[in-house]
Amino acid sequence: MMRGKRKACWGTLVFLLMLACSSMTAFAAEEAAEYVPSMYGTFWALIPPIVAIGLALITKEVYSSLFVGILIGGIFYSGFQFERTVTHVFQDGIVGVLSDSYNVGILVFLVVLGIMVSMMNKAGGSAAFGRWASTHIKSRVGAQLATILLGVLIFIDDYFNCLTVGSVMRPVTDKHNVSRAKLSYLIDATAAPVCIIAPISSWAAAVTGFVEGEDGFSIFIRAIPYNYYALLTIVMMVTIVALNMNYGPMKLHEDNAVKGDLYTTPDRPYANAGSEEVNEKGGVIDLIFPIAVLIVACVIGMIYTGGFFGGAGFVEAFSGSDASVGLMLGSFFALIITIAFYAIRKSLKFGESMSCVPEGFKAMVPAILILTFAWTLKAMTDSLGAAEYVAGVMDGAARGLVNLLPAIIFLVGCFLAFATGTSWGTFGILIPIVVAVFAGTNENMMIMSISACMAGAVCGDHCSPISDTTIMASAGAQCNHVNHVTTQLPYAVTVAAVSFVTYAIAGFIQNPVICLPIGIVLMVGTLFVIRSMTDKK
Repeated sequence: MMRGKRKACWGTLVFLLMLACSSMTAFAAEEAAEYVPSMYGTFWALIPPIVAIGLALITKEVYSSLFVGILIGGIFYSGFQFERTVTHVFQDGIVGVLSDSYNVGILVFLVVLGIMVSMMNKAGGSAAFGRWASTHIKSRVGAQLATILLGVLIFIDDYFNCLTVGSVMRPVTDKHNVSRAKLSYLIDATAAPVCIIAPISSWAAAVTGFVEGEDGFSIFIRAIPYNYYALLTIVMMVTIVALNMNYGPMKLHEDNAVKGDLYTTPDRPYANAGSEEVNEKGGVIDLIFPIAVLIVACVIGMIYTGGFFGGAGFVEAFSGSDASVGLMLGSFFALIITIAFYAIRKSLKFGESMSCVPEGFKAMVPAILILTFAWTLKAMTDSLGAAEYVAGVMDGAARGLVNLLPAIIFLVGCFLAFATGTSWGTFGILIPIVVAVFAGTNENMMIMSISACMAGAVCGDHCSPISDTTIMASAGAQCNHVNHVTTQLPYAVTVAAVSFVTYAIAGFIQNPVICLPIGIVLMVGTLFVIRSMTDKK
């Protein structure tokens, strides 16, 4: 009897405790919903990413630099309160970004790609492709041009581009002593810059979604000739490869690679990735077939998420696709087909394929860690209103300098994407402002300014150490992330400077047939000047 009463008492106490906790949770949630930090929408909102990027470039250590930036963001958000800082950094930040379905889809895609690359290595496909390429690609220039060509051909999605081009071309560039830093630059420069000028890509879908009240797809097509950063990046890549010229930190990496050191720095997080015993009997088909299946499966996955099998047209389905879900589903089915293919060919037994699962996961751990920290840092800047601050500054200046507006928008897009590590977020902020300023008044200037938004966003994303595309390029090339950022930055800044001048000219001429050739001549001329200066040194 007493035991029953005790149970009833304990039950009542537990119920009351749960009720109290739930009410406290509700109160805390209401308080959090109403809480606005004192630094919201001010310049202080940009300090966390600036500190993180600066530390990463100075210390060459990316994990601690990103975490320091995250911590500063949490402190600014909380108003220097210890408890709120900790809960914001971990609960709203790290746990929040890892709970986001889009982010999880990208991580699953990363892991599956790592597993497939490990399987292709173990089956001997990568080694066989390297042997085949060595008989057809006979120079360092040829290896780099082949990398650029493959990057241009895989224009569906930048994540997919980075990892696929890296896994295919790494054996070839290694064979011809191309540094991992140069390979990661070529991968990165043919990812977002190519996707942003490809009508059938996840980036085109994102841009068209931000142009409200207008024919987004038509505007995207008409904006391509004005996308100077993307177009001039391709011109620059081909020129520096054809001239065999390197400058800045990249020159040291390339000089060392010619002597046999592909990494230059002692920190080599991917040096042993895929070093497991390979099947010498593997053929080129063991690499080509999985990659082809992956491409087809990912395209099908993306149009599936856009409603293609529900009656939507192909372009409409691509415009409405969810890249995260589509790539995740496509890569999963490609993995299943690849396992079956290797089993049928007897390239890998089922057990050997399964042993590649942890190996592939381990190879992607550095990229996953950096991505998680980068997403968390973005969550901190979002909670401080960094985007709103930049949008306010932009909106206030937009109506005054009409002819120089494309060049100004390009710079603002560069800075915002560099600080936040997101190009799509930059589109979402700047494009609606541009449409509001020019809609119904000057359509040609609106097209040019939207293109400047896209070009600036891609430029900032290309330069930023906390950009997911930059992180993926490092993973695809299996290059130290800070090495990739520091060697790529002078190249990207060169193209950005020429693009800014071209946008300033275009604001007055407003004719793509005239302005694009001017930009190309300026780009090539700038490279020849740089080459003559480095030769004198």
